[in-house]
Amino acid sequence: MRGKFITLISKAISFFPPLRSLGAAVLTLLVKVRGGKTLGLYKEFRQREVQLQRVHEYRQWFMSHYPPYEELERQKDFAKDFGFQPKISILVPTYNTDIAHLRLCIESVLAQTYFSWELCIADDASSDPLVAETVNEYAARDDRIRLTVREQNGHICAASNTALDMAGGDYVSLLDHDDILWPNALYEVVSLLNEHPDAELIYTDEDKLEADGETHSEPFFKPDWNPDYLRTINYITHFATLKKELMDAIGGFRLGTEGAQDWDVFLRGTEATPHIHHIPKIVYSWRKSPASTAMTADAKGYAYQNQKKVMEDDIERRGYTGEAQTTHYKGYWRVRYDLIDEPKISIIIPTKERLGFIQECLSSIISQTGYANYEIIIVDTGSEDRRVWDYYRSMQEEYGHISLYEWKEEFNFAAVCNFGAEKASGDYYLFLNNDTKVITDQWLEGLLEHAQRERTGAVGCKLLFSDNTIQHGGIVLGMSSEKSIQGVAGHIFSTWDDRSTDHVKALFADTVRNYSAVTAACLMVDKEKFHQVKGFNPKFQIAFNDVDLCLKLQNAGYFNVYTPHVKLYHFESKSVGKYKTKGRNSEQFEEETSAMGRKWTWKFINNDPSYNPNLSLAYPFGNIDPDTEVVGGKRKIPERRNS
Repeated sequence: MRGKFITLISKAISFFPPLRSLGAAVLTLLVKVRGGKTLGLYKEFRQREVQLQRVHEYRQWFMSHYPPYEELERQKDFAKDFGFQPKISILVPTYNTDIAHLRLCIESVLAQTYFSWELCIADDASSDPLVAETVNEYAARDDRIRLTVREQNGHICAASNTALDMAGGDYVSLLDHDDILWPNALYEVVSLLNEHPDAELIYTDEDKLEADGETHSEPFFKPDWNPDYLRTINYITHFATLKKELMDAIGGFRLGTEGAQDWDVFLRGTEATPHIHHIPKIVYSWRKSPASTAMTADAKGYAYQNQKKVMEDDIERRGYTGEAQTTHYKGYWRVRYDLIDEPKISIIIPTKERLGFIQECLSSIISQTGYANYEIIIVDTGSEDRRVWDYYRSMQEEYGHISLYEWKEEFNFAAVCNFGAEKASGDYYLFLNNDTKVITDQWLEGLLEHAQRERTGAVGCKLLFSDNTIQHGGIVLGMSSEKSIQGVAGHIFSTWDDRSTDHVKALFADTVRNYSAVTAACLMVDKEKFHQVKGFNPKFQIAFNDVDLCLKLQNAGYFNVYTPHVKLYHFESKSVGKYKTKGRNSEQFEEETSAMGRKWTWKFINNDPSYNPNLSLAYPFGNIDPDTEVVGGKRKIPERRNS
């Protein structure tokens, strides 16, 4: 009943936006008067409102971005002038396909504005003769459409390989037999190939087509190449195009991976080439039907089992040992890597005063840590409270792996962290705020399993406020709370209730993935990689030092990793507020904001490769910005003032 009430109110507000401020004001007053129960109602109300807002935003986006007739006609003319005009072989395995859906699928290929393609349909011995009859009908009209009927049913991998054997193109594209290509799909792929002729694997964004065959929903705006994300979910999915030579080199579709065969191809393909490109445009609609995993992850039970196999084969091929574990979300996996060794970890904690914070922080470390080989480096930056010093000494006497150092210069977070690293003897550094509390068993192992990998830079985790809302779920460059203000970086899904289930939250904050940056409130990094990029930059004294460190690591070729499977409470930040509003040095903050823009350029900051340019930089909940213009795969930013 409560859920229906919340949905009703939220829908009313979505149709009548002026009610938003009134509803929020009433709930805020009730929170103050009645406390906790109403607070939960308020959070649920705000989150349901965001979910409905996303639906409204995509409707707007779809109306303004689906290519109109005039644009499609221009594309037909432009395509004739492409300097590179490769043939694209579209692979479609069929089996007892709904004829109406099959016709719409084929018609969507015929409607392409790019002309050099062939449609390779391999029918897997359908018992329904109308499937072959329908394809032959189209083949008689257009000789680019070809059909092979298999004598025996061999399942999806065998049928896909038959379609691959038919392919005579330079590239192959994957299309499911009941899905829809937007008319500009191949044009966008070939346009990219003319800009990047070395591209060997190309993928686009996608949405879903509801059972009514008309309503477009659940857009999936993807990041650029994100290897750890691909090892959590098959985020590449649709629409994917691979160089034919690459497909042949990896051996096509692997028998025994049915239902996860595309994911397996993408994992093997991305290992075989670095030339991976993403087109941040929706050009593919995945049809929802009872037999499709677009509607439910339970539609193909065998696919779910084979996903585990595909993931664990990938672990082994990359030279690691470990296993793929299930998560709260079906079809989302957690890869657990076995530790290669037991290297020493140095936990570096800058701290000053606030006895209660450091007590809780250290107690949680000691009680939650089963990993044996670690040390704690406390760097005190000017405590005057004698009780704090007495506590330090008592902890040192009780635990031999705690060291204490004093920082006697002017406070500079970056310099303090570098100082702590100089005093550390570990193979890995873990920078940790003093206002944190560890709440996850095997937390060090959960960070180290990623930090130990050759291509990993910094590793961060999920941080929660004391009310179990998210404080940190990864950092997005360019994010700001106001459209008119240029931001440097912001935390994705900050203040969202971590206990709630939400499919967009799952994609961003509940999966292991690569972000351009993670917060230094809890950040692990290999000692050698840290010193390779010369540690934290002391020029960023109070802000963005962690973002700068992560960008240096990314620039050196490493991938920064966020894991939601390690959680800590982070108490202080929610009450500190913005630098300029709570007595912090606002001039210094302004200067460091400008310095980040000068060093990394606003163009790069506003086009974070881990965050799709169609998504909003003003809202942290995976909202779409229907007004954003994406040109050449980059966000076109209107003039905004720095803050």
